[in-house]
Amino acid sequence: MSEMRRGWTAAAGVLAAVLMLGGCGGSTSAEEGKAKPPTPTVEDSPAWDTALPTTEEPAPEYAPGPEGAIDQKADEEGWMWASDYSSASEYVQDMCDSLPSQSKDTSPAQWLAEAGYMDEDGQKILNYGVPKLCPKWTKTIRAAVSGDYPRYISGGEYEVKTNPAPYDPDSDSDVQEIGPGTYVATGHFSDCYWERTAANGNIIDNQFVTQATRLTVTLQVGELFKNECGTFKPAS
Repeated sequence: MSEMRRGWTAAAGVLAAVLMLGGCGGSTSAEEGKAKPPTPTVEDSPAWDTALPTTEEPAPEYAPGPEGAIDQKADEEGWMWASDYSSASEYVQDMCDSLPSQSKDTSPAQWLAEAGYMDEDGQKILNYGVPKLCPKWTKTIRAAVSGDYPRYISGGEYEVKTNPAPYDPDSDSDVQEIGPGTYVATGHFSDCYWERTAANGNIIDNQFVTQATRLTVTLQVGELFKNECGTFKPAS
């Protein structure tokens, strides 16, 4: 009887050991069956915005008065002026200051047109700005824009035409064009010469000047005028 008990006890011990081993194994299988969380990668990391914050440029401020109005208009229209000037109003003011002294060799409107100040955006800036800063020169600006202004005759050769072309400093020809009419030169002249010739080259009139203070010529359409005696202005 005691031997049977010992056998049962041994069998019970074996069964318990088996159950314990089975329990451990089952727990391991369950853990292996669970999904493991993925390993984070660089791609999974949040992207950092390395761009610098942008700031809007402040709106330009303009001085009160006509100067500010000119500068604001130039900026709005995108007008460009000579790099010698810091602003459109400074460019206009320089023209206003310079016009009074430009009547010796050219008329003021002629100076503006033939010196290139009316080229590109210069015409727009002066057309807008001169009436604001120096309104007395407004008519001069209008004349320079239209091309209808008095033309002085300086040294050189001229073809007389009814509708003369504007002075072209880039022209390959040494002969410029001038309108018909009477022209007068005043000053102190000595040892100079002028002549009028027909289209065929025949001399119509000329003068070798030894001493003079006033010279007068009357030019007709189709003639050529050669001047070596200072500046002739249209007779008033």
